[in-house]
Amino acid sequence: MSLATSLALVALLAQAGERDQGPTSGPPSRTTTDAAAPGDGSRLELAAEALKRCSDAAARGLTWLAAKQTDSGAFTGVVGHKIQNDYVELTNALSVGEQRAQGHGHLGVSALCGMAFLAAGQLPDRGQHGRAVQRTISYVIAHAEENGFLTDAGTRMYSHAFATLFLAEVYGMAGGAQCKLALERAVNLIVDSQNQQGGWRYNPFDRETDLSVTVCQLQALRAARNIGIKVPEDTVERAVAYVQKSQVRGRRRGGGQFYYKIQGRGAYDKPDEYAINAAALTALASAGVYDKALHEPTLDFLEREYGDVADYYGRHYFFWYGNYYACQAFFQTGGSRFRRYYERLYPDLLAMQRPDGSWANTTGPGDEFSTAIACLLLQLPQQYLPIFQR
Repeated sequence: MSLATSLALVALLAQAGERDQGPTSGPPSRTTTDAAAPGDGSRLELAAEALKRCSDAAARGLTWLAAKQTDSGAFTGVVGHKIQNDYVELTNALSVGEQRAQGHGHLGVSALCGMAFLAAGQLPDRGQHGRAVQRTISYVIAHAEENGFLTDAGTRMYSHAFATLFLAEVYGMAGGAQCKLALERAVNLIVDSQNQQGGWRYNPFDRETDLSVTVCQLQALRAARNIGIKVPEDTVERAVAYVQKSQVRGRRRGGGQFYYKIQGRGAYDKPDEYAINAAALTALASAGVYDKALHEPTLDFLEREYGDVADYYGRHYFFWYGNYYACQAFFQTGGSRFRRYYERLYPDLLAMQRPDGSWANTTGPGDEFSTAIACLLLQLPQQYLPIFQR
């Protein structure tokens, strides 16, 4: 087992207030990590061999990512948006080829790649990939506009939120005056862009709102507030209220699940999207909102749907974006649900990894996006990233 993994396990056991005293049950090689939900004493158990396989797979993925980083510090990807089951490149965005040729990149993908390195315990200019982390920080800060908007190659509020989250994690772990300034401005843009509905949409100051973009902003705000950046309480309360209003109530189809939109075109449609429901629960859990009676139906839905998402969309944006949030949702609720989920997820990720260390994303931003998320998911039990801690 790697030193990083061993230290993380010690920290987890210390948080739980106990240390495994020997083989009281099961084989001696089994390691227990705390995963208790509110009122739930059950814990996740992964054998040391399984933890090592996850850590080694993530390490290969990070090596592949480091080799893909451009001279500007960026990582590339298709700048687009989801339409039904497709992912369509934006007309005013730079293509992946143009990004590489002109020194640009996909800001959201770059932020996710940066977080994947941080999740391995890598810090700016420290560790095997410390230089890659520092170059990613410099790239993100270099693409902060005067009003605080973080954007490159045509990226929008999704990427702004992931970049803000990345800067918050960096600042919380390593500090830095430039990082703090860019982070504060990015947070202020999110706050100022919140619309009357309490949420956000694709572009700054959009009047429309959808749950997916709103959750991204809310998680970025939570990360910033956790490390001392000023975030108005009212902004968070209004965003949480919007998420709660998006839940299907009563005996209607999808009761207990979440709508993608509750106003405008497409409102109250499709309360059965895996990623949307996972994102909603993650947002509420990270904001400290936990109501077992309301959340259990959504968790049931996610458990039922995981198999189909993995079988039919294993290389699709749906799988990667959906499980980025589903893993956090199950982890925050913890207990036997997280154990069941993760013991399905990690073998699938290990089986999907290609010989070069990467993971495929055929419909979506691309392989750098999917590889970053796979590395994040495989390293989540280590809890190096503050946003992944309970």
